[in-house]
Amino acid sequence: MYVELSDEARRYIGRFDELTGVAPKDCLVEGDRLVFLVPAGEMAAAIGQAGETVEEAERRLGKSVELVEDADTPEAFVASALAPAAVNAVTISEQNDRVAYVEVPEPDRGVAIGADGVNIEAARTLAKRHHDIDDIQLT
Repeated sequence: MYVELSDEARRYIGRFDELTGVAPKDCLVEGDRLVFLVPAGEMAAAIGQAGETVEEAERRLGKSVELVEDADTPEAFVASALAPAAVNAVTISEQNDRVAYVEVPEPDRGVAIGADGVNIEAARTLAKRHHDIDDIQLT
């Protein structure tokens, strides 16, 4: 699936790659927060030992950095996008549109949603861009 990135997002992707050695597949620029989609299997390199790599990237980029690991299936992708919330199950419904219904334990609902809904909105945006999922609903 083709993702059109803004010039600003492309610049952040390039800088993140220079700083970490990991080339993100996507970047959401959300005010003082950046959400990078890192290739599957490269999350540890992007984070670094004890979080040192991502912390240095945050310092150099001057923004908070969130990382989402790519996945092969839409279900695994949605679960990854909602991490660190525990996800028990993801079901994709394809009736009029594609909706991911996500079973999250009650104690993790706040983590999945995030302050003012920022986490679930980022997950929705990435899921739409990479797996053509129109919405994510927590159950």
